[in-house]
Amino acid sequence: MLEKYLDIHPEVAEAIANNRPVVALESTIISHGMPYPQNVETALKVEQTVRDAGAIPATIAIIKGRLTVGLTEEQVEFLGKEGLSVTKASRRDIPFIVAAGKTGATTVASTMILAAMAGIKVFATGGIGGVHRGAQQTFDISADLQELANTDVAVVCAGAKSILDLGLTREYLETFGVPVVGYQTDCLPAFYTRESDFSIDYRLDSSEAIATALNAKWGMGLKGGVVIANPIPEQYAMPKADIDAAIAQALAEAEQQGVGGKESTPFLLARVCELTGGNSLDSNIQLVLNNARLASGIARDLCAE
Repeated sequence: MLEKYLDIHPEVAEAIANNRPVVALESTIISHGMPYPQNVETALKVEQTVRDAGAIPATIAIIKGRLTVGLTEEQVEFLGKEGLSVTKASRRDIPFIVAAGKTGATTVASTMILAAMAGIKVFATGGIGGVHRGAQQTFDISADLQELANTDVAVVCAGAKSILDLGLTREYLETFGVPVVGYQTDCLPAFYTRESDFSIDYRLDSSEAIATALNAKWGMGLKGGVVIANPIPEQYAMPKADIDAAIAQALAEAEQQGVGGKESTPFLLARVCELTGGNSLDSNIQLVLNNARLASGIARDLCAE
């Protein structure tokens, strides 16, 4: 049935069939995360980082109506050049983009869905979505959180994006039984910074320990994903005061301009980048590479279990 909609790159399909490690990668970071050609260069660098760490990369998108797991370099280039004109595709959007034969860049939620369809258990991204600041009034909550509650994929990230309400995001994940694992840390990293005021559920200090826990969870039939919170490398972390000031200004501008919904995250990240003189973009790239390395180790260890 799925073959009607799903294309898996031959290299990725072979790896899955032979129990070799595969790491899923999202495509919103290509089309909506940064400008061309830096977006394409970064995406290819992340793929190479996964390869260097002993796994097969599977960048995921919807290409001309086809659910595509494992993009070619030409497809990555296409998404990068098309940029913001590509639809940002979450769970609700998938059937409509497919039915219309259009192209969509996958968010954390939709990347998890397509990865699970293909049989991929580990996904590396920058930061997950979450509960937005002011959600008590707006009810603006990312679909990523419900996907984590329901889809059996481990998401390696640098925590939730720091433009969000981290406390409410933690509460939401706890309510839906999503474990938040800190990799070599006792607190939730906040994307650009290594620390926040919020705790994690369990600290695990090796990819082997994480793989063992994942196998136990899914082996017992306990549905849902796991957040693997991996702090940004210390040398690339930003001063908390600088990033907090930039976020506060970006949030104020978004409110003044009436920016909301799925447009809020790209707007806020772009403004934070401008306000920090590009430093936040450099940090963003480094944390994604760091997450790709850890995800590759977890994928290797899952296959070895």
